Amino acid sequence: MVTQQIINGLALGMGYALIAVGYSLVFGILRLVNFSHGAIYAFGAEMAMVFIGMQFGIVPGIIAAMLLTGILGIVIDKVALEPLRKKKSPPIASLITTIGISNIITNLLIIFLGSEKRNFPSVFGEGTVMLGKFPISVTQIMMFVVSVLLMGILMFIVFKTKIGLAMRACEQNPKAANLMGVNVNFIISFTFFLAGVSATIAGALVSGYYQIVYPNMGFMAGLKAFAAAVLGGIGSLPGALIGGLMVGVSESMAATFLGSTYRDSIAFIILILVLLLRPQGLFGRKGITKV
Repeated sequence: MVTQQIINGLALGMGYALIAVGYSLVFGILRLVNFSHGAIYAFGAEMAMVFIGMQFGIVPGIIAAMLLTGILGIVIDKVALEPLRKKKSPPIASLITTIGISNIITNLLIIFLGSEKRNFPSVFGEGTVMLGKFPISVTQIMMFVVSVLLMGILMFIVFKTKIGLAMRACEQNPKAANLMGVNVNFIISFTFFLAGVSATIAGALVSGYYQIVYPNMGFMAGLKAFAAAVLGGIGSLPGALIGGLMVGVSESMAATFLGSTYRDSIAFIILILVLLLRPQGLFGRKGITKV
């Protein structure tokens, strides 16, 4: 039973990791916790459902939702956050703005799509594979595989490409990057696009795993993914992966041994412990501030 719950937790944790990546990407560039990211995750899942319902097919529907959600991320930055940066508003103003955007997105989804829960088709089918004595669903295996592939692609973009070099330059010193010819606003928009794409993939995978989708699905998932990002070291992509897996396994084990009532609280217990014992997270670095 323990082994089976670990397998379930790893599959769930990969979903959290993909959401946590969005937090880490945006925080790495802007030093901003984007609290609208959970709602973007729900938007991506809902749009995938809409496109699939329009007979796009599962894979084309998810790809279309990825593009649309990535564009939504760019719009959020251009309409709500970039004007605040230009006015040199304090960071708290941007944080509060992202909370407001989260509520706006969720309410628009409820208005146009309804608040009821709807069935989401299984992305990878209903088959199972035996790993020794343990049955593992094809969905769990593919969630893990797809998540690892996407994480590898994101890390390749960030660490091995020219645009990734520009992203890391903006992370370290936006003013110096701008003086060196880097289009900082474009890099920020591209980062929001990547965050939206990863959130959509996470939304489609998790919705296909549970075969359900609804407008408020991003609230709790977003908070757990934020806890995962902080656990791994917010701003670190490998940290987001490890943090997501740890939160997923911990949640699965808590549901088994403590009861389903406690499964949601375990992520926040972990978050509090991390903030008390290692505020920078497992892979984070202590910041050095010049005075």
